[in-house]
Amino acid sequence: MQTPAKRPRFLHLLKIAMPVTAIASFAHRVSGALLVLASPFLIYALQVSLRDPGGYARVRDVLLVGPGRVVVVLLAWALAHHFLAGLRFLAQDLGFGFALHTARLSAWAVNLGGVALLVLAAWRMWA
Repeated sequence: MQTPAKRPRFLHLLKIAMPVTAIASFAHRVSGALLVLASPFLIYALQVSLRDPGGYARVRDVLLVGPGRVVVVLLAWALAHHFLAGLRFLAQDLGFGFALHTARLSAWAVNLGGVALLVLAAWRMWA
């Protein structure tokens, strides 16, 4: 009779060293979920803003004041990261970027590109 494989009793997710490719993949999923969840609200905001000048002013005031700015910057990151990671995964679907060095390099580019666009969006919102 075989002994069962030893499994960890306590899995501490913050102590696991995630490779950069896993971080890019996880952030791609998170950014996609954020975009899907925000879509109904963004469509409603677009509808209200196109109704009349007063609606546009209301939407602008909500999105450019206080917590609205944080939401806009977070959604800008989600859109940027999801787009960049989507291009990375598309290239992999076409057969490019499977070598370990290339995969790591493209994951770093996606992660840093998303953060750079996050900083640019934040700077633009508060400048």
